[in-house]
Amino acid sequence: MHELSIAQSLLDIAVKNCKQNGYKRIESIKVKIGKASGIMPDALLFAFDAVKIGSIAEKASLNIEEIPVSGYCECCKKNFTVDEAFIISCPMCGNISIKIESGRELHIEEIDVF
Repeated sequence: MHELSIAQSLLDIAVKNCKQNGYKRIESIKVKIGKASGIMPDALLFAFDAVKIGSIAEKASLNIEEIPVSGYCECCKKNFTVDEAFIISCPMCGNISIKIESGRELHIEEIDVF
């Protein structure tokens, strides 16, 4: 369950930024996760609830926005967006010469503090 280490890293980053800017409590953390990142949102939420105990984010919520997979087909020259986690061929022409442009990322979008 790599979501546990990811949750811990998200918490560490949020706590560090919060303290550096003189805040004492984290209310919520919003993250964007690509559908092809390999991260399971439910597992990340579960892990976050475990790692936040005893921290300045103990009462914080983790809000997750999933980013669909988008890419470009070098064969038919079209952009595409799919809601699937893994894609190996162009959904329009079936060719495997595709470039995935988004859907693998994970980043903190915002941290609400008090």
